[in-house]
Amino acid sequence: MIVIAGLVLGALIGAMKARKRGGNTLDMLQYGAVYAIVFGILGLLATIVTHRVLA
Repeated sequence: MIVIAGLVLGALIGAMKARKRGGNTLDMLQYGAVYAIVFGILGLLATIVTHRVLA
């Protein structure tokens, strides 16, 4: 669940950041994709750490 939340949150943050900088639709898609990948990886690491600590 943390990974999915990270993907969605990253995509939203990336798209908003591109819009704030005056980007067009393709810029928002690219920023959204990059941020979603980064936040998804961070969510995956958080999930792994959580499972290791609680196990």
